[in-house]
Amino acid sequence: MIYLDSAATSLWHPKEAEERMIQALRGCGNAGRGAHDATLDAGRIVFETRMRLAELFHAESPERIAFTCNDTEALNTAIFGLFGPGDHVITTVCEHNSVLRPLYALEKQGLELSVIPADVSGRINYDQMEAAVRKNTKAFVVTHASNLTGNITDLARVCEIAEHHSLLLIVDAAQTAGILPIDVQKSGIDVLCFSGHKGLLGPQGTGGIYVRPKLSIRPLKMGGSGIRSYEKEQPAAMPEHLEAGTLNVHGIAGLLGALEYLEKTGIEMIYKRERELMHLFLEEIQGIPGLTLYGTDDLQQRVPTAALNIGSCDSGYVSDWLYENYGIAVRSGAHCAPLMHEALGTREQGAVRFSFSHVLTEEEVRIAAQALREFAEEEMQQ
Repeated sequence: MIYLDSAATSLWHPKEAEERMIQALRGCGNAGRGAHDATLDAGRIVFETRMRLAELFHAESPERIAFTCNDTEALNTAIFGLFGPGDHVITTVCEHNSVLRPLYALEKQGLELSVIPADVSGRINYDQMEAAVRKNTKAFVVTHASNLTGNITDLARVCEIAEHHSLLLIVDAAQTAGILPIDVQKSGIDVLCFSGHKGLLGPQGTGGIYVRPKLSIRPLKMGGSGIRSYEKEQPAAMPEHLEAGTLNVHGIAGLLGALEYLEKTGIEMIYKRERELMHLFLEEIQGIPGLTLYGTDDLQQRVPTAALNIGSCDSGYVSDWLYENYGIAVRSGAHCAPLMHEALGTREQGAVRFSFSHVLTEEEVRIAAQALREFAEEEMQQ
């Protein structure tokens, strides 16, 4: 199989992740629930992972990072924990349903919502973002990069607007954590939500949320925390405030191994390689009959993702053909990004998404491009 669906989940994991998970499965207890070696070992793994994530994102301290099951849980935690009836929130058509659906749910309860449109290339207008600010506006909720087009959001511009109006900035880093450098302090990010199983190369079932100091979020879940057990409310101190229940220590251990690999290899090198492979793919598919490529033409402003269509062919049909004939795994359909598809005019057709990992070979990329060309030429002959 030629795997070109890394934007959904990384199929490749470094050996460090596997080794860390096996060690944890064989010896880790429940972190924070006791004083014996098994639980202390689990606690050390959790803290070291928290520390490495804080270093990666330039957080003020490890305690500002809380673990979640995935980016979706992190975003739900932020959105339901910060907003309520009467608040106004600004987001964009670039967002994933993990942002949109919680906001729609709150909208039914009295939240006011503005959604900033995008042009035919999926680029948002930042002047419109500022024009949408009202007296009761509380926050911007934006993706760092579209999971469909790969377009990178200009966080510096959004931060400038947010700071000018004293608004919160909540960032969905599902497509950028482990790929692009992220400095939450320099970027003015109040809340950063991320998954562990994409660019961070960790196992599924891992993710997290960064919350800046002095910002409190109502917890999405409440329960056991290992501390202050006689109090009726969830402990106010981070990270326990947002970490009710047993943590996925085995998954967190795998994430720790992946972070060790990323630190050793360098995310800049990984991103450089992935962009090279995407550029090669885009060069190889030039001139394919009926090809429509979505996203910005400025390849410096997109993560290694390419969404396209061939004529009027259903994206699911193209995806199935590629896999059945060449073993090429891509993603088709709506990509949980309905508003972006409406902006691109692909609501009914969907799109075929190719997303690139640094472990792909140039030969595999050329095979994928040639397969797409073969499909398009066959369709033209019918």
